[in-house]
Amino acid sequence: MPIYLSHATYNATGVQGLIKEGAAKRRATIEALVQKGGGKLHGFYFALGEYDAIVITEYADRAQALALSIAVNASGAVRLTQTELMSPEEVDAAIATLPVYRAPGA
Repeated sequence: MPIYLSHATYNATGVQGLIKEGAAKRRATIEALVQKGGGKLHGFYFALGEYDAIVITEYADRAQALALSIAVNASGAVRLTQTELMSPEEVDAAIATLPVYRAPGA
């Protein structure tokens, strides 16, 4: 099952909602949303810096990850980006099937 690293950035409306509801409730809401899509929440952390929250999730397929991203981004209160993560074994399997590539001008 694909694992995703998500970065969330709240706008002013999102921050106001976070203050009103609390951080633990936000995590519980996201966990329920992920589980409803057949996924699993591996981690949910608030952060200082470029992103306001970092979330690690696992889904049965990409469609569920995409559906969550669309729903969150459609709210307008949060900007969510997701990165699909791969295990070293998955990378090794890809390396085993490398095509022959000729760089431009080579």
